[in-house]
Amino acid sequence: MISIWKDIENKKFSNIYLLFGKESFFIKETKRKLLENVLTEEEMDFNFSSYDLEETPIELTLEDAETLPFLGERRLVFLHNPIFLTAEKSKDKAEKMEHHLKKLEKYLEEPAPFSVIVFIAPYEKLDERKKLTKLLKKKATVLEAKKLNEQELKKWIVEIAKRNEIEMSNEAIEQLLILAGTDLLQLTNEVEKLSLYASNTGKIDVEMVQKLTSRSLEQDIFSIVDRILKRKIDEALRIYYDLLKQKEEPIKILAIIASQFRLIYQVKELSRRGYGQPQIAGAIKVHPFRVKLAAGQARDFSEQELMRIIDLLAQCDYEMKTSSMKKEMIIEMLLFKLHRS
Repeated sequence: MISIWKDIENKKFSNIYLLFGKESFFIKETKRKLLENVLTEEEMDFNFSSYDLEETPIELTLEDAETLPFLGERRLVFLHNPIFLTAEKSKDKAEKMEHHLKKLEKYLEEPAPFSVIVFIAPYEKLDERKKLTKLLKKKATVLEAKKLNEQELKKWIVEIAKRNEIEMSNEAIEQLLILAGTDLLQLTNEVEKLSLYASNTGKIDVEMVQKLTSRSLEQDIFSIVDRILKRKIDEALRIYYDLLKQKEEPIKILAIIASQFRLIYQVKELSRRGYGQPQIAGAIKVHPFRVKLAAGQARDFSEQELMRIIDLLAQCDYEMKTSSMKKEMIIEMLLFKLHRS
């Protein structure tokens, strides 16, 4: 992936790219690099096109790709949502769209030498049984934008830090994942910021990560739950009061607390049934790193305790919708009850 980006930055372009997968950061970053390097600003108006293949037939987009560039050397064509590469069901409007795929097959065999055509397929997987899929993967430079597992995320963080000539300890990397989550864009931004701060020393440590990392609401809720587990109610309340100062809605805070405890319960129950953490992540469709953290928290609860907490959360939700008591106070009382659980 990074090698593909380096080639683009060095003006070594393929005539055909295939970007597929659910990790939007990789797709957006590749598109950005292509836009910045294939065309100049002056050429953009004349030689860049973007199509949605759920609304435009492929043969029209190929006509564009085969048109000589105007006032420039290349054309750049983005083709979004090539649903015909998958086994997924199309939307209603796409079902009415007929694509002459034989023309696409012919184009792939002999692409226009002056065009860079980019298929952008935001799908988990393509239908490998299809002749067209096989041909496209053979002829194109392929970037699979898949979600990274924990080890791959750590390697990614190390690479970003190294690019900035910064070292980062394993403890600091672990802490960053806990505080910032697994979103690649946020992780990249945080490492860039930390690298700038550490430019004098050349090293990022745990203390620096704890001090400077921007926390998402979900990560702050995780911290609240973690403080409750450690019987540190004062710290849990401090995080909660900070969220209120940031104008976070109590009902939203409650929803995320409930979501975290449901996750803990699901992980505990599936572990009891013999599922491994990767299997659990696949079954409940969350990142494996979140499963790992939830598994650590689940060890501090019995199944009965978790069920009682889930009941408390349901009662709290009911009170928020029916009681005249201030919503902020309802959650404060909930935190004290969780502390005593």
